[in-house]
Amino acid sequence: MTEGLSNGEVHRRTGADRSAIRRIRQQLGIAYVPPKLPPLEEKWEQRTRPVEGGHLEWLGERAKRSGTPVMRYREKSHSPAGIAFRQRTGRDPVGQVRAECDYPHCVAPAHVDDEPGRQRTREQLRYLTGGAERPARCRHGHDQNEHGRYQPDGTAYCEACRRERKRSRRTADEQPGGPA
Repeated sequence: MTEGLSNGEVHRRTGADRSAIRRIRQQLGIAYVPPKLPPLEEKWEQRTRPVEGGHLEWLGERAKRSGTPVMRYREKSHSPAGIAFRQRTGRDPVGQVRAECDYPHCVAPAHVDDEPGRQRTREQLRYLTGGAERPARCRHGHDQNEHGRYQPDGTAYCEACRRERKRSRRTADEQPGGPA
């Protein structure tokens, strides 16, 4: 305790009861020392493992429904893919960060990109594979500078139309006599 260790660290090193450590600290007038947290990037690194192909597997917590990697740090939730993106680019991501490699939920900095980066890569792929320039408006009149997106294979689609179709299906499913 006199070495500036936190109660948790004294417990780890000695096996002593935490309440006894607190009591002794109070009796001897030794100030409480908050635990030293590793930097965010260090905690991220401790929860990754390199796998074949240059991928990084996430060993930490995952979202229950989607299995997406998540990390809690100082009472906030962080995206491990977002941390990897910041490590590579030095800036915060715009939109969701995902890996476009074939390894599920890969968090290798070289494999992840934010929404604008993915769209640029997909657009380049479209042109490299002989695809035409995306029209200025979709067939329903949506401005493609705002709503235009590309699938991983470079196929163009309208995000506004996709959202409207999804909303229509959801509404139809909720109607009496709709799909069960």
